[in-house]
Amino acid sequence: MGQVEIDIPEETLLALKLDPSSMAAELRLSAAVKLFELWRLSSGAAAALAGVPKTVFLTRLADYGVDTFSLSEEELRADLENA
Repeated sequence: MGQVEIDIPEETLLALKLDPSSMAAELRLSAAVKLFELWRLSSGAAAALAGVPKTVFLTRLADYGVDTFSLSEEELRADLENA
């Protein structure tokens, strides 16, 4: 497993009222959500990055205003035709 190290200003931790471990978890989830939103990661891969089960990841998407499922107009039309 790869490891990335970033420096977080102490003021940021204090402002967010987070310890370094909680901040790391929040950053992992935030990054996973964004990469999922940009279609760069599947929901399963994003959940793995976030370190949570897929079901938890999918429910947390709403906290970030990200749709759980997004279909293109073409995909919606195909679904309607198949209904």
